[in-house]
Amino acid sequence: MTTFQLFLLIVAGAVFYLFFKQLFSGSYPKRGVDFEAKIPDEQIGGISRPDKTFSKPSVQPTRMEELLQMADDAVKKGDMLEARKAIQSALIIDGNNIEALRRNGYLQIEFENYEEARESYEKILSLDENDDVAHDSLANVLHKLGKDEEAIVHHKRAIELDPEYAPHYYNYANTLYDLGQQEEALKNYKKAYELDSSLEEAKEMIVKLGGSHE
Repeated sequence: MTTFQLFLLIVAGAVFYLFFKQLFSGSYPKRGVDFEAKIPDEQIGGISRPDKTFSKPSVQPTRMEELLQMADDAVKKGDMLEARKAIQSALIIDGNNIEALRRNGYLQIEFENYEEARESYEKILSLDENDDVAHDSLANVLHKLGKDEEAIVHHKRAIELDPEYAPHYYNYANTLYDLGQQEEALKNYKKAYELDSSLEEAKEMIVKLGGSHE
């Protein structure tokens, strides 16, 4: 055996030794095991490989969100029947959805179905007794139904829950005015206007009742 042949034999032996050492060491890459994204939303690729960058899919609205939006759009167009259809469908999907119940209450008032409106607002309060807007809306409905003592209780509760919300005082003032309690009504009109000077209706009632809105 020549010196060159001996050299080739040594080189071949070294190559085989390194190959089998790597093979049995377990450190070679394993498909589906070694690559893990650092975070769930990590993008593959980037500036160096723009062809390997994947965008996130846009979030599609739920059916409930679509129906609520359809109802809002219909109200803006003045189509209360279409709005009511959308809300009825929404309540079939989830009869405890507070936003659907709130819209149903409003629409029932528009159709002068005050008992149905009352049921919607009472349902909201059974789900969230601290919903100040539901207390206020229920108070307005109870006043329409001639249940003024109950109405006043809910007006006061709405104000207690959110004393910085002008419409609560304005609506309470309207109920008091209808009941002939003009002095107390004037106080609440003034409070409403103090909190929100854009309430022109409150300003007009203050002037009507002989008070100053300054």
